[in-house]
Amino acid sequence: MFDKSQLLKGTLEGCILKTLSKEPMYAYGAIEYLRKKGFTDLTEGTIYPLLLRLEKQGLIRSELRESAVGPKRKYYLITEAGRQYLDEFEREYCALEKIVKSIMEE
Repeated sequence: MFDKSQLLKGTLEGCILKTLSKEPMYAYGAIEYLRKKGFTDLTEGTIYPLLLRLEKQGLIRSELRESAVGPKRKYYLITEAGRQYLDEFEREYCALEKIVKSIMEE
């Protein structure tokens, strides 16, 4: 049986960085955005460890911001290192996508 989680592992990092490059978001907001884009099986248990790992790598940072509906929320922002990583990810992903597509269309 095919394990989709292995396929998504690295791809999701790039998608999170791309999402945060558009605007800072809190974790649940990012999850909802990605679900709307097609990651329907995405869970908090997947995203929170990923955000922590990206933050430890210096690709994103977090800050507490006021919320209109309750306590402060932890928002995530992409760093300059994260933007550089995202640029490289996009180049490499697009190249890989072309290769895989070429093979699959044979």
